[in-house]
Amino acid sequence: MVLDHASEQPSRWAAVTSIAAKIGCTPQTLHDWVKKADIDSGQQAGVPTDVAEKLKALERENRELREANEILRKASAYFAMAEFDRRSKP
Repeated sequence: MVLDHASEQPSRWAAVTSIAAKIGCTPQTLHDWVKKADIDSGQQAGVPTDVAEKLKALERENRELREANEILRKASAYFAMAEFDRRSKP
């Protein structure tokens, strides 16, 4: 809607403000949505939404795997010490 009415307004912000009042949101929110749509369509430089979501999921998975590795490392050290103690007793 904003892009359709941008030519009727003196600036893009004026179009955003006009449309925001009609749909019941703040102009800044609508402006953010328009910028995100421009990025997703390739009209503006930036990270598209799908890529950002995938990156976030991969970072979460990486963090979980690091935590799991730390748990396994501690468990391995614990059981290695228990085995060492068992063998050293007559």
